[in-house]
Amino acid sequence: MKSVLKALKILFFACTGLYLVLFLVFWFDLDGKALFYGVEPFLKNHYDKMKRKDPLEKVYKTDTPNYEYND
Repeated sequence: MKSVLKALKILFFACTGLYLVLFLVFWFDLDGKALFYGVEPFLKNHYDKMKRKDPLEKVYKTDTPNYEYND
């Protein structure tokens, strides 16, 4: 019986600590700040360095129909 109470006590304090941590993350919007200051700059750098095809460089022919869209 003593070991069951000890396990319940440990479980209670673990759940309370987890609840406190999650509440602080919510209260101070730490997940949004982590995304804004950590993830977004990485994604901006990654996608700004990508090479993109210039659609204005493609020759537009009017004499023959061209139905290919993946060139």
